[in-house]
Amino acid sequence: MEKADYVLKEKAMSFAIHIVNLYKYLAEKNEFVMSKQVLRSGTSIGANYAEALKAESPNDFIHKLSISRKEGEETLYWLELLFRTEYISEKQYLSIKSDCEQIQKMLTSSILTVLKKKK
Repeated sequence: MEKADYVLKEKAMSFAIHIVNLYKYLAEKNEFVMSKQVLRSGTSIGANYAEALKAESPNDFIHKLSISRKEGEETLYWLELLFRTEYISEKQYLSIKSDCEQIQKMLTSSILTVLKKKK
């Protein structure tokens, strides 16, 4: 595994842990619908990235990263909704949103790198 792969894998794992803790926090506030959605999409980012690291081909790698990126976009949607409905504070929202956006940028960069190598 290359250093960049390790860094992204660790960031995705840290983000998933943050999401799990957010889920627990929301459960204490008796919010069960959006919290399950953000738990599913937020932890799926890293799960799909882990699968990508064992991809069978460059196209398979790109496909798995694209799924991770889509899950990240969905996660950003649920986070904004949780913020706008006042389940999380602006500080909580901006912190976790920033982490997710950073992972999104790294996923996009990885996809572009593989696409360039394929040419």
